[in-house]
Amino acid sequence: MLDSDHTLTSPLSGGPYAGPPILALTILWHPDPARIGEQYLEPDADKAIELSRFLPLFARPGRDGLGLGHGGVSRQPLRLSREEGGRLLVTPPDSRMAVDVNGVETQGATLLEPAQLDRGVVLGLGRCILVCIHWTDRLPRDNPVPGLLGVSGAAIGVRELIRTVAATALPVLLLGETGTGKEVAARAIHALGVRAHRPLVAVNMAVMNEGLAAAELFGTTRGAYTGASSARTGLFAEADGATLFLDEIGNTPVNVQPMLLRVLESGQYRVVGGDTDRSSSARVIAATDQDLSCQDFNQALLRRLERFVIVLPPLRARREDIGVLLVHALDQAREGGAQASLLPFAFVSACANYDWPGNVRQLAHVLARALLLAQAGQLPLFEALVGTRKPVAPAASAPPAATAATAATAATAATAAAAPAPPFKRRALDEFSGDDVVAALHNNGWQIQGAAAELGISRPSMYKLIEAHAGIRRPEQIGLDELKQAVENSGADIERCAAALLTPAEGLRRHLRGVGLLP
Repeated sequence: MLDSDHTLTSPLSGGPYAGPPILALTILWHPDPARIGEQYLEPDADKAIELSRFLPLFARPGRDGLGLGHGGVSRQPLRLSREEGGRLLVTPPDSRMAVDVNGVETQGATLLEPAQLDRGVVLGLGRCILVCIHWTDRLPRDNPVPGLLGVSGAAIGVRELIRTVAATALPVLLLGETGTGKEVAARAIHALGVRAHRPLVAVNMAVMNEGLAAAELFGTTRGAYTGASSARTGLFAEADGATLFLDEIGNTPVNVQPMLLRVLESGQYRVVGGDTDRSSSARVIAATDQDLSCQDFNQALLRRLERFVIVLPPLRARREDIGVLLVHALDQAREGGAQASLLPFAFVSACANYDWPGNVRQLAHVLARALLLAQAGQLPLFEALVGTRKPVAPAASAPPAATAATAATAATAATAAAAPAPPFKRRALDEFSGDDVVAALHNNGWQIQGAAAELGISRPSMYKLIEAHAGIRRPEQIGLDELKQAVENSGADIERCAAALLTPAEGLRRHLRGVGLLP
């Protein structure tokens, strides 16, 4: 039997792998959802891989391998052979099976460039199965962490780091683009640590009023400022002995950053209006999608936060995980009657080939809307759900018996195809319609940062668009009865609640806590 630290297939039957990157095949989509995420690894650089209905054997850690086993896949093998310069030649079988490379049907041999393999190449077989060809630098391992899914080497590595740091009290800095799961990682660190029995206190620093941020974090005495009619407990006191998650740490007001530095260094802080120090043993986990070394951020504070850093990779850097994430989203929607068969193969193929600028969050939202359309009997059109961004470019084709000249021509074409698309032209704010603003917010769970990224504008510009939209309200403008009803109808799900009320989720969460509707 293979254990979870060993390989999935016989070529890697030893211990943990420490050699060069391995060529891997991961099942992205299969009519049997249980097969999605299974892998085959081939470390022998001189050995070609023959992919057919029966071989190679795909498996999960600790389980026996199986061929793809579907009637839509040819018995005659598709051949993957290594070429000079790190290229890979894909030669379709002599059969009627349709073969797609990165979403484009190919009739002849296709030469893949190293840059394309680095991105992950999506191979479609018989309009029913998708396989991702990619490199991996570590062996498959079953090291589950709540909420953090994926079979890629990147996902395995992140989970290992989380398990390592969870057992300590070190501050942690989570870096990654919007939608990569930084809050999920923070909650996993807390859940796996010795403080799991205490609450995780979370706050988004981007929505903190500059004048009141210190009061929110450290508390106030009665009469500390106009309107402070009673003492107020701060978040560091609330998280004493527990975990404090500071999301969007890069947006912390400048005047508060030295105060954060002090409490991280000594555990000591002073409430606003107080005359004595207090202490907190809160463990701090911070997160940002910004480069804190290249802006007006307290560098001494950054050094303290960098005691342990975890980088959450973007989804485009772990394309082999897309199938597993789709299955997870389907499982979550199954109570509403969703089934994998509702999704057309072309839609799933487009999902696998897209670069997902909004990452896992955007993928989940697009899939949720696609399932609603499918359940209503409508055909979900991928381009309509994600906008106009282009999927990864297809590979160039080469004849099966390519000469050096034709191979060079194909390589040049493939390199051009692999080049990134030109940047989008930045649009003026008055070019965005109200529908554009609402759609971007909805696509990103009513999170301002994700919506701004989708529209290609800055966060302050997104705030201006929101302020100018007559239908989007501030949480403070919504009546208490309406808030209560929305919280009840959504099951206290902030994103659903924000979508129902047409208000940004960050401010809504904070306001609901302030009025006692959320713990």
